[in-house]
Amino acid sequence: MDQLRRSLLEAPIIEKEGYHYFVHPISDGVPMLEPGLLREIVIKIIRKARLENVDKIVTPAAMGIHISTAVSLMTDIPLVVIRKREYGLEGETPLFQETGYSENQMYINDVTEGDNVLVLDDVLSTGGTLSAVCGALEDIGANIVDVVAVIKKTDGENELDGSAYSAKTLINVTVEDGAVVVVDPSGDD
Repeated sequence: MDQLRRSLLEAPIIEKEGYHYFVHPISDGVPMLEPGLLREIVIKIIRKARLENVDKIVTPAAMGIHISTAVSLMTDIPLVVIRKREYGLEGETPLFQETGYSENQMYINDVTEGDNVLVLDDVLSTGGTLSAVCGALEDIGANIVDVVAVIKKTDGENELDGSAYSAKTLINVTVEDGAVVVVDPSGDD
């Protein structure tokens, strides 16, 4: 059994406002992220993502940063982090992100018309973040070469379903009876 699957099956489940969700180093930063798990995830992303002609990796802050940094180091593709803070730099593009958990204004810098981008994130849950990111990148005129999320939560509606964007995932899971259940270990959508 690979490390990603094992780590998810062993993930602690917590309840917050009647919702049960798993706590995992990729999605939450706790428990501790083992280098072997990160390495496995990066290798899987590199094998699964379309990387030809990608100019930039784009990831929303915060939990996509560690994954995207590692992929950037392995591929020599520059990294752009979408921040929740406005810097006022020339060409900065705001976007509104709404998920099942929160609402945020976010800001994209260093992506311009014609850039070929890989959108990379930790978890695809409601699709709110990735949908907003893809929409903003499209408004800028960037070409979205591929969208990849490490983990997809399959319990609930997803804004990317039926949209112009689809995300490749490494593993699809749900939480049932207080435990993580792997729905599709390959994650192929």
